[in-house]
Amino acid sequence: MCARENVDGKRSEIQFRAFVVYLIVNGNVEGALEQLAKHYNVSSPRIQVGLPRRHGTKASGCYTAKNQTIHVLNSDTLKDPYVILHEFYHHLRTSIDKKHRGTEKYASQFARDFFREGRQMTT
Repeated sequence: MCARENVDGKRSEIQFRAFVVYLIVNGNVEGALEQLAKHYNVSSPRIQVGLPRRHGTKASGCYTAKNQTIHVLNSDTLKDPYVILHEFYHHLRTSIDKKHRGTEKYASQFARDFFREGRQMTT
């Protein structure tokens, strides 16, 4: 899928979201994170398969602000837009305000909205 560009050469917000969801679903999570970081003007987080020990297997993903890394449970989770977008929200919030961690409620809402709008464009 190629996101079409507007007359001024830029993607609409919905097209951008669809493109990011497409990248994640098709296994290009690094490319999606680069696009997100550029769009929100923050550094691109690292991605790592395997959760830190303190998380066990209860979570599908987590974000570590100290080393700016999104950790996912397993390789299948790399293709889950909801998990990647949820954890990117935590990266985004800690990039803006080091003390603010972003709540789970807002991270979940960000992921749901992003995924819902992006998915509408791809179906």
